[in-house]
Amino acid sequence: MRQSHAGESSCRRCCCCATARFREFRRRHSGGRLELELTERGRAQAERAAERVKAGWPQVAAIFCSPRHRTVATAEVVGRRYGLAPQPAPEFDDIDYGTWQGLSHDEARQRWPEQFSLWTSAPDCMVFPNGESLAELAARAWGGRQQVLQKTKAASDAVVVVAHDSTNRALLMQILGMHLRFYRALAQDPCCLNVVDQPGPDAQVRLLNATDHLRGL
Repeated sequence: MRQSHAGESSCRRCCCCATARFREFRRRHSGGRLELELTERGRAQAERAAERVKAGWPQVAAIFCSPRHRTVATAEVVGRRYGLAPQPAPEFDDIDYGTWQGLSHDEARQRWPEQFSLWTSAPDCMVFPNGESLAELAARAWGGRQQVLQKTKAASDAVVVVAHDSTNRALLMQILGMHLRFYRALAQDPCCLNVVDQPGPDAQVRLLNATDHLRGL
C-alpha cells in the first residue's frame, strides 16, 4: 500500500477488506447469513491481510466489520496488530439470500427458473424470495458507511472495514458511480484489499481487489 511521505498532503483513508476464505458448499448460496467458520487457508489469508494493512497504516482510528463469525474472525486478526477490538455493524452484513440460502445453484434454478435467470442476467432487478435486493443491500451498506464517517469524523487516521464481497461491491460501485447491473464486473476475492481516499463526497478509489499479499497461499 502506498503511504504518505513528507511534503504530501495527508488524506484520510478507508481500507475495505473482504472476509477470508470460509468453509462452503460447492456451487451453493453458502455465504449470506449462514454462520461459517474460516478454513486453515482463510486464517492464513487473514494474517497476510493484517500484515499488509499494518505496513500501510501504522495507526488506524477504528476497525468495523459485519457481525458474521467469519468476518469478525478476520477483523480480529487485523485488530490484534493495533490492540483494537473490531466493532460489528449489521449494516455491513452479507446479502440476504432469503429462501435461497444454502441451496445449490441447480436447486435454485429448478425451483425458481425465471428468478434464477434474472439473477444471472440482470442482478439489479432481482429480489430474493424472503430476502433482499441489491438495491436494499446497497442502501444498507451506504448507511453503514455514513455511520462510520460520523463515528470517526474527529479522527485523522485510517479506518478499516471488513465486510463481504457483496457488501464491498455495493459500496465501491456507488463510489465509482456504477449501475448495479454491473454487479459481477467488480471482483472481490477472499481477503482482498480496497483503499478509498477521502471517504466523503470527493472519495477516490486508490486500490481495488488487491491480492498480492496472498501470493503462495
